[in-house]
Amino acid sequence: MTAAATAAPPSSALAKRALPLGIAVLAAYPTLLILKGAAERPTAFLRNLVEGVSLGGVYALIALGYTMVYGVLGLINFAHSDVFMIGAYVGIFTASAFGLLATSTHGASAGVAAAVLVASMVTSALLGMVIERFAYRPLRNAPKLTPLVTAIGVSMLLQNVAILLFTATPRGFPPVVRAVPVALGPVTVTNVKLIDLAAAVLLMVGLTVLVRHTRVGRAMRALSANLDAARLMGVPTNRIIAVTFGLGSALAGAGGVLFGIDQPAITPLTGVQPGLKAFVAAVLGGIGNIPGAMLGGLLIGLIEQLSSAYLSSSFAPAIVFSILVVVLLVRPQGLLGKVTREKV
Repeated sequence: MTAAATAAPPSSALAKRALPLGIAVLAAYPTLLILKGAAERPTAFLRNLVEGVSLGGVYALIALGYTMVYGVLGLINFAHSDVFMIGAYVGIFTASAFGLLATSTHGASAGVAAAVLVASMVTSALLGMVIERFAYRPLRNAPKLTPLVTAIGVSMLLQNVAILLFTATPRGFPPVVRAVPVALGPVTVTNVKLIDLAAAVLLMVGLTVLVRHTRVGRAMRALSANLDAARLMGVPTNRIIAVTFGLGSALAGAGGVLFGIDQPAITPLTGVQPGLKAFVAAVLGGIGNIPGAMLGGLLIGLIEQLSSAYLSSSFAPAIVFSILVVVLLVRPQGLLGKVTREKV
């Protein structure tokens, strides 16, 4: 064997080196278009940044539910996006109970807006706990494919039940918050975008405090580290897992309301696209990693908004979902995730 042949890297190593370069080349053109648009119209670019971060906050709330459940059980709960949709409908009906309709021209009081948000979060939390109790808990020791297929089945069930109960006709979301323009220096955005962002940040901060500084949070982290060891140490695993589902679903319900007040209408399939994008956000940040889900949600919101503004609104979802493929190829553990090894 010659020295040249010995020094030549294997084909797999060449492929690993070529892959990031190929991705960078593909990303160069849309990046240049965005930078060109930002240079030509900086005020519009700043407005798109604000709107992208606001949208990303909603995606982050949904992504947190995916990542919390995966961190504890190693399960991708694909029914989570439909809990988000149910939360939006609960928001509509709660607002209607207070006399606020989609055709109303006035916004709700702060108390009514808070009641709409709380009702959606509580209902979604209860729904998530019911799903965990009757759909996932009996399958906890089953092969991993079984609960995954069950999650898809539960998702389809919720969508069809929603069609049966609410019909497939789009429903306008009541103006819980009356949209008014707000000037942020040279940028003008609606107060709805700012309220979405502020509410999402407060909920994420609250979850972080709960997970890091409460007894329930410590139990959740113990289950995430080693479920069997936590059970042997006396942690009530069934209760903590139910609480995990409840918390994640409550955040999805809040996301449904925040998403709904900025959308023209809600349908039983409303949760599909945001749910998938939030799943991409969870993978991007590092599935099972709470700060990663927050970061991933914000990045996906920004990427979608900038792609819609400077490339094509119809092509933006393709860009978002292509990120999933790129992350799995280049960094499967996500931006903030860690490589783990499983003993076999």
